Amino acid sequence: MSDVLTMTARSFRLTRRQLDSLLTALALPVLLMLLFVGLFGGAIHTGTGTKYVTYVLPGVLLLCAGYGAAITAVSVSQDMTGGIIDRFRSMDVRGPAILAGHIAASVARNIASTILVLGVACLIGFRPHASLPGWLAAAGLLLAFILAISWLASAYGLAVKTPEAANGFMFIVAFLPYASSAFVPVATMPGWIQGFARNQPITPVVQSLRGLLLGTPVGTAPWVALAWLGGILVVSLVLSGVLFSRRTA
Repeated sequence: MSDVLTMTARSFRLTRRQLDSLLTALALPVLLMLLFVGLFGGAIHTGTGTKYVTYVLPGVLLLCAGYGAAITAVSVSQDMTGGIIDRFRSMDVRGPAILAGHIAASVARNIASTILVLGVACLIGFRPHASLPGWLAAAGLLLAFILAISWLASAYGLAVKTPEAANGFMFIVAFLPYASSAFVPVATMPGWIQGFARNQPITPVVQSLRGLLLGTPVGTAPWVALAWLGGILVVSLVLSGVLFSRRTA
């Protein structure tokens, strides 16, 4: 635990030094939300009877996590290529502590960006109707998504050879919310992509967050979302351990 706390503090210091990346991760989701709501919101009809900012917010929150995870992938890759891992190993700092430090910093960054996006959304018309249990359930689900996507980013950063390649994780993650119910109803998409949009992990997470924040029925969507996120988390943890061992063998 002492090593984890030390590595977490190190990751926070690295985040402060990468101010341009941090500002991009914080500002870009806000700008995207303003873009969607201000420019496209009037032309997009969701059929839910709610303002578009209310409909689109859960998807933007997931984009926050995706952009924050991209920083994690780059940081992990920089550690693996910069020689610092050999020094840590000479100090008997184990791989799980190093990776856990990056994940803890990723969670903190994503919490900050989530609060920022929620605040801006409320300023432009978002009005949640969630009860206290609903807020807690939404926060827990979002935290589960952040953990799963951060560990997946860690595995990706270990798998690629350069930080530049690790930065491509952002584009992979950013694609999934667009091909889901995050920004438009699945029924409005071309038929060939509707099956994918309905059966990928982002859609049940978005539907769950939307229902929990609005206080509307969510059905089995949260359980489907947790099953997806649990599977992603387990696979990412195993891959991270295997890849770290291979890279440091």
